[in-house]
Amino acid sequence: MAIYKTAIQKPITTSLIFVAVVILGLFSLTRLPIDQMPEMDPPYITVMTTYAGANASEIETNITKIIENSLNSVDGLKNLTSTSRDNISVVVMEFEWGMDLDEALNDIRSYVDLVYDNLPDGVSRPMILKLNTSAMPVMVYGITAEESYSGLDRILEDNVVNVLNRIDGIGNLTVSGAPERYIYIDLDPKQLESFGISLEQVGNAISANNLDLASGTVKMGKEQYQMRVKGEYVESAEIADIAVTTTLQGRQVFVRDLATVRDTIKDLSLDEKINGKDGARLIITKQTGANTVAIARSVRREMEKIQRTLPPDIQITLINDGSEEIINAVNGLAESIFYALLFVVMVVFFFLGDWRSTVIIALTIPISLLTSFIYLLFVDSSLNIISLASLTVAIGMVVDDAIVVLENITKHVDRGENPREAAIYATNEVWTSVIATTLVLVAVFVPLTMLPGMAGVLFKEMGWIITIVVCVSTVAAITLIPTLSSLMLKEKPFFLKDEDRRDYEERQRQRRFSYKKTVEPVLQRIEGAYARLLRWCLGHKRVTMLVALGIFVVSMIPFATGMIGMDFMMVQDNGRISVTAELQRGTRIEETLKTARRMEADVKEILGDDVLVISTSAGSSDDASMAALFNSTTNNKISMTLRCTKKYDRDRTIFEMQEMLRQRFAEYPEIVTYQVNQGSFGGMGSNNLSIEIYGYDFDQTTSFTQALRKRIEDNVPGARDTKVSRDEDRAELKIVFDKQKLALHGLSGSAVALYVRNRVNGMSAGYLKEDGEEYNIVVRLREEYRSSITDIEELTVPTATGRMVKLKELASIEEYWCPPTIERKNRQRYLTLSVEPYNTSLGELAASVQHEIDQMEVPSGVLYALAGSYEDQQETASNMLLLGMLIIMLVYIVMASQFESFSNPFIIMFAIPFALSGVVMALLVAGRNLDMVGMLGIILLIGIVVKNGIVLVDYINLMRERDVPLNDAIAMSGQSRLRPVVMTALTTILGMIPMALSTSEGSEAWTTMGIVVIGGLLVSTLVTLIVVPVLYSVFNRKEEAEKRAKLRKKFVFMNIELDKNS
Repeated sequence: MAIYKTAIQKPITTSLIFVAVVILGLFSLTRLPIDQMPEMDPPYITVMTTYAGANASEIETNITKIIENSLNSVDGLKNLTSTSRDNISVVVMEFEWGMDLDEALNDIRSYVDLVYDNLPDGVSRPMILKLNTSAMPVMVYGITAEESYSGLDRILEDNVVNVLNRIDGIGNLTVSGAPERYIYIDLDPKQLESFGISLEQVGNAISANNLDLASGTVKMGKEQYQMRVKGEYVESAEIADIAVTTTLQGRQVFVRDLATVRDTIKDLSLDEKINGKDGARLIITKQTGANTVAIARSVRREMEKIQRTLPPDIQITLINDGSEEIINAVNGLAESIFYALLFVVMVVFFFLGDWRSTVIIALTIPISLLTSFIYLLFVDSSLNIISLASLTVAIGMVVDDAIVVLENITKHVDRGENPREAAIYATNEVWTSVIATTLVLVAVFVPLTMLPGMAGVLFKEMGWIITIVVCVSTVAAITLIPTLSSLMLKEKPFFLKDEDRRDYEERQRQRRFSYKKTVEPVLQRIEGAYARLLRWCLGHKRVTMLVALGIFVVSMIPFATGMIGMDFMMVQDNGRISVTAELQRGTRIEETLKTARRMEADVKEILGDDVLVISTSAGSSDDASMAALFNSTTNNKISMTLRCTKKYDRDRTIFEMQEMLRQRFAEYPEIVTYQVNQGSFGGMGSNNLSIEIYGYDFDQTTSFTQALRKRIEDNVPGARDTKVSRDEDRAELKIVFDKQKLALHGLSGSAVALYVRNRVNGMSAGYLKEDGEEYNIVVRLREEYRSSITDIEELTVPTATGRMVKLKELASIEEYWCPPTIERKNRQRYLTLSVEPYNTSLGELAASVQHEIDQMEVPSGVLYALAGSYEDQQETASNMLLLGMLIIMLVYIVMASQFESFSNPFIIMFAIPFALSGVVMALLVAGRNLDMVGMLGIILLIGIVVKNGIVLVDYINLMRERDVPLNDAIAMSGQSRLRPVVMTALTTILGMIPMALSTSEGSEAWTTMGIVVIGGLLVSTLVTLIVVPVLYSVFNRKEEAEKRAKLRKKFVFMNIELDKNS
């Protein structure tokens, strides 16, 4: 028994099955976390190795190259990049997206263990790190203080960090820029020399008197006591009274005689300002799989409570909240889904004119969409912009099958059948074609889950969601729709008496504004006009095809001439701006801060009320921490993060604001380079061009890169924020020892190096412990005695015999230049020149840059490659093209199997190229470029366009089976199928309009898809209604003639030879 017949005979069972699906879907929806993107592991593994005291060149030779050579054999490796800088080597391995990184981690550990013994002595064991999207900050707070600034670090640790750590799902809490308490012992070298004391003696004396030592056990009678010596400092003032030594005259020399003891905050190296006030940043990350929105909500609630417990001068300011962007994007897409649902229902009601039929079809929409939430919960995913965009795309498709089935049922009811019989017979006529059209969509969306690269990771979820939703909608169309139709549709009135029939018809005539008197005549006139147009086109096939071909060729001109460019992903107006500025090399941090304050003032002047928060960082922390690995600022670099108002609350876009800031910062004479670009906060909206330049010689590659940079800035109007990854060589002081003089004084190079470090950087003399916290005690010379080359030469070093000798007697001090960082890719030295497009597409920018390179003479030994987002865009476009070809082949196979014909699928697929015409025209009208999401929209069009063609051609075949002449069959089928074809097209188009017109935050990522689908479907629908029938006539004309000849031959009687001339 057919499934639809069983469903009609068991309406309660059928209904309850779908009720259960709805309940499971709603339950799954309540359990889903909300996030911006699906959880995914970026395919990068980092190997970090430290080697104290080595510069970048030594790190490259002794560590980086050895590790690179070993790791190059790891399976699945795509790219191997490295950065060598002072004291640290960072090797980054890039794999293909979607690869199992846990297996790669095991291989990497094995290779690292094999090579570790070949590394120099003193090298730390390499640290292997795997990053994922959960490691990105979800929130950043700025905490400012005035009187409490010196104790801010302790206040934050006790009152903020410890409280927030109790929130479920919180990963790491990092405080950046908070002042740290230090005890500095600033020695006077003249006093040291006068008493014949070395710095090390002072440090050892301070350390020796700071003691807490277990001293054994004492038994007294029946009791036993643990004994401890408590000699630790209670407060910093005690240090000044420590005796260092006793002179020959018996005088004691105290620390206060030699130095100044300062209990203060750590010397300025990293400056943080929030809205011009001293402060620190609190960076919050989440655990893997945690709900970003729920965490942010809990953090904001706790922060309101914490603010009331803090001193009044401490203020908490929100710098970035990743949940805001997620909520706005999700709400925007949810709003698009609501409007799409409304438009779809309106279209169905307009064409069917019956509220019962509209309700029946409307019920299938939530049933189909809710199944996607069951899938998301099953695969442990989240409610994100990918899944919601998938539902927006699917909402216009899920009613297509229901429309086809219900429209056929209503036709049978209008012929006088009762609803139950009509439901069975009508569904029997169309259910195979409905399944076939669904298989076409499955052939489109299942291959989408096989797409490689980052696009594959992102759109895999979309492929499965749309496939599942469409399949469920088909099941509902052939089970629930017939069931509800048999129960809800009204049977056509039947009258035994003519008088009753006449009364009924009179009542109908008196209803002036009924559907049959208003909308129905309009639709019938449209159908009649379409039939006449179709007959004319069938009589003028050559003209019709030439016009269609001309439209296609003309529509491709904007794309061929570059009027429509190619981008990777649209940059979103998320209300954040990132500013980086670099001053002359060697600039002191104090001078950098003066420029930073001027920049802050200019930002406030230019942006006014549109900027809410200005967070500025300058300098760098000298601690060897993970934060230092990712810190982009140094003493001559400034980094600013601006949080602006929402895009719908201001009159100018974030891109116009960026350009205004660029023009102002270009007037700063002290700024060497600057970048003003989109502030990314774990988002995916990168869209830049990176030129990778390979070569061993630093001077050669640097000069070529700088020359190319100048040409781009001068000759490419759409280029902004050019940035060279390699910093300029920096000046260093090199102490060169005389080995003979060292031996003469009984010294070694390592011993003297340690002495110099103690005097300049400081010698650690233990900790001051207070309330469970430890604060560094650092012994060093006063700053005025270590601030010039002469001062360094005058440093005194103790010899083995106790004499003091000047450093200049043991070594010479030279100034030289060295690269601060050395970058390598695939075991070659390289550097990158990155460029941001402005008012131009990424493809046009790449072509302009390539033109500039062609005008230059590339030195021998130097190679270059265009990379960055442009490389990703080219790779994605290539993958999309292959995917499109695969989908077209699968769709052809499905249709050929359905029609048992090789020509009919080709006729239907003739509309696909014309969909591209609509895409180009829509992009041209909207003023948009084609990006990765737009290319995905073109892939979707293949299934949508073909589906309409199947409905039409299938009916033409049905008419011809009933021996209707070819042209009459085409005209009658076109007139009969006009409504379902237009309905299915309009439901998809109107379902996409909210997405295309959305102005919510994050909508830029998806509007291109809406524009592409709307434009492509509009044009392809016209082609399906006009050109496809004409093409069908062309292909089947010969078959029709053969059919007539066969028919004549069949009715020749008595084998009489016909006169050939007759």
